[in-house]
Order: sequence, then structure tokens, then C-alpha cells
Amino acid sequence: MELEGLVRRPCPGLRGLARGSRTAAVSLVNAGVQPAAVSCLFPLPADIISTVEFNHTGELLATGDKGGRVVIFQREPESKNAPQSQGEYDVYSTFQSHEPEFDYLKSLEIEEKINKIKWLPQQNAARALLSANDKTIKLWKITERDKRPEGYNLKDEEGKLKDLSTVTSLQVPVLKPMDLMVEVSPRRIFANGHTYHINSISVNSDCETYMSADDLRINLWHLAITDRSFNIVDIKPANMEDLTEVITASEFHPHHCNLFVYSSSKGSLRLCDMRAAALCDKHSKLFEEPEDPSNRSFFSEIISSVSDVKFSHSGRYMLTRDYLTVKVWDLNMEARPIETYQVHDYLRSKLCSLYENDCIFDKFECAWNGSDSVIMTGAYNNFFRMFDRNTKRDVTLEASRESSKPRAVLKPRRVCVGGKRRRDDISVDSLDFTKKILHTAWHPAENIIAIAATNNLYIFQDKVNSDMH
Repeated sequence: MELEGLVRRPCPGLRGLARGSRTAAVSLVNAGVQPAAVSCLFPLPADIISTVEFNHTGELLATGDKGGRVVIFQREPESKNAPQSQGEYDVYSTFQSHEPEFDYLKSLEIEEKINKIKWLPQQNAARALLSANDKTIKLWKITERDKRPEGYNLKDEEGKLKDLSTVTSLQVPVLKPMDLMVEVSPRRIFANGHTYHINSISVNSDCETYMSADDLRINLWHLAITDRSFNIVDIKPANMEDLTEVITASEFHPHHCNLFVYSSSKGSLRLCDMRAAALCDKHSKLFEEPEDPSNRSFFSEIISSVSDVKFSHSGRYMLTRDYLTVKVWDLNMEARPIETYQVHDYLRSKLCSLYENDCIFDKFECAWNGSDSVIMTGAYNNFFRMFDRNTKRDVTLEASRESSKPRAVLKPRRVCVGGKRRRDDISVDSLDFTKKILHTAWHPAENIIAIAATNNLYIFQDKVNSDMH
């Protein structure tokens, strides 16, 4: 698979959106504009992208950042006059989702950072998404308006009520075309459901409920009810000193509304069935790989912690990411993963320094392609890895302004551990650990991927597919 960058026209008015400078939105897609006009050498913490999510059709792409803002991109429609523009994503809407808050009872500041975004399946002309920070989940409705009513009987052109004595005739109001306006409005706010920080949300296949997970509990919510939720998993011990693991991620099965999985900091996966009991503390299946005693070290438990879990589109497999590997699990085999791929095994000798600078606690996400045949995850130095499950081939690519010129094909990169180096190889000692790709997303049907690198979002598509348009 050859990937190329998608060109996006610059949006000159974007810097003034939301509050303050919107560097993250301006430099989001590796656009064909001058770097000085779109980039910031030292991005503000609020501009760092914290989540990326395609909707169910892939037409829209939402990103959230540490400043509590959500930027939605829309894919350009196919044009016979400009076939090269097919696949480009342009800014559709920007809004402030969360604001910083303060919990006076616990003397705790609640960040506005968007932890997760999940799209709801589209039921009508409007679209909806859930956005969550550490404590609160909000349901947003996104609508379009391209017509306005004119010719009211009781109102003038400014919308003020007329003097009824002046109304001598009746007319039928008409709809007149207007410039497209995208309206985003908060429909519901789901609060007070979590004591600890929310790490994941997942919409159920029944399209009526969703779940949210924090370090110790998982709650089930109804999309129409905001004042209560049902606790379906609670691993908090009576004595917190007995705590040995925490919940790191959770997701509903894509087809069976009663099944969900959650991962733990010990590297295990628990598949639960809500038909068995109201409180799913007893799992239906436990997926755990036995540890090799010869590889046991001080860092073993840290690097085995699962940072992300994703069901395949078919629902047959699960994909997990820990610090050094991605693994594919078969729901019918609990003993061990059926596939294990090394993401950056060359870092195994550097775990001590990675522990000292806290990089060892970075939480990388993973993603399936639409056919479940290729998996993707991020790494350091703005590298991301792709693994073909059929051919067992893998590739390392780089998301950077220098290597992502518009329509340029990405060249594979290689990290050299020692010995003879090729011309384009990069030494493991030269890797920049401040440049990390934690958040990735794959278009649900096509080979289009979104890569979040600090305050930049890169969108790439398969060159073979783009040549067909």
C-alpha cells in the first residue's frame, strides 16, 4: 500500500475560531500552503490534538484537543472538473465542547481536554456525536441550514412584531436560499457519573445506550436519560491498598449489544455478557497471555498494560496495543493472541531512560482498516506502523511536514539499531521522543487514514485508490 498526502486549501479565518489561536486547526491537514502561515514552532498545550474519530460513513472526521475544542472536517464531494480533489477534507465546523472547571468539594481542577469523541449512527438529516473530558460527557447535535423563511405576516424583516392594525392582507411565507450554515448545539449533558478520569466511551449497536469507563468503573447510559446511569463493572476494592490493576479501555461489540470488553493495566482482556448479570464483575471470558519468565524485568508490568482495545468490524477479533506490541485476539481462543506484531522492539534496551522521562506511560491507540486485513498504530519520531495480516509485511512511515508534500508518496523509514546503516536510516539514539503519534483513525470503508502528531493532523490515502478517481 502506497500512501500519499491529501491537499487541503488553507482556511484563512480559522485562527479566530473558538478562543485564542487555533494552531491545531490551521495546521491540521498537511496543506499545500506556506508553513509560516499554518504552523507554530512551539505549539501551545491547548492546541495538542487528543483524539481523532471518523464517522460511520467516513464523510466527516472529528478531532478534539487539550483546549476542549472540537474541529469537524468534511470530505469534499467528487468533482468531474477537479478529480484530484477527491478525498480532500476541509473544515466543516469548530466549537468549544468543554471548559475548565473546579471541583470545590475535592479541591480538584477538571481539565477541558477532550479525551474521546464517538459518533452516533445517523438517524435523520442531523448528525450527533459524544465528547468527553475527564468527568463530563456531552451529546452534540450538528445540523445544516441553507434556506431561510421570508414573508411573515406578523413579523417584519428584522424579526420584530408588526403593529396588527397595519396588517391588511395575508401572504404565504416562502423559503429562500442562503449560504450554508452549520449549527452545533448541546442536546444533553451526562455528568456526575464518574469519580475517576474517563478513559473511553463506546456507543452500543442498539443505538440507544452507550458506556463510559474510568479507572475503576464502567457505567451504562441511555442516550435520552442524563440524571442516572447503571454501574455494570466495579473493580474498586474495599481497601484501596489492595488495588492491583485499573481499567484502561473498553468497547462494545459491533453487532451484539449485550457483549463488551475491557482491558486492564495488567495486560488482560475481559469479555462480559450483560445478559448474565446486572453487575458484570464476573467476566464471561478472560484473555491473557502467559508471561515468559525469562523476559521478566522491573518494567514487565508497565509495558504489558493495554492502552487500547478495538473489535474488528466483523466482530470476530480484538486488537490490543501495549507499549511494545500490537496483538490480535480471536474471541474463540483465550489462551494467547493469534498474532503479535512488534511495533518498536528496538526500544527494549532503552526502557530505563523511557521510564525516567515518563514516555513508558504513553498510551498509543490502534486501528483496523475497513476489511480487517491491515492494522495501524503509532510510534515515536512521528513514525506510524502498518501491518498486513495476510502477507505479514509491515512498514514504517513518517508523518511530518518535510516528508508529506501534497500528493507525494510516503517513503518507508527504517530505524537502525547498530551495524551498517543505509543512507535514509535513522539511528535509534536519534529518535525524538517528544514527537509521538498516539492517536490514529482509519476510514471505515476506504484506505484513508488520519494521523494526529502533536498539533498537526495528517490525512493520507492509498495512492492506488486515488489514481482511480
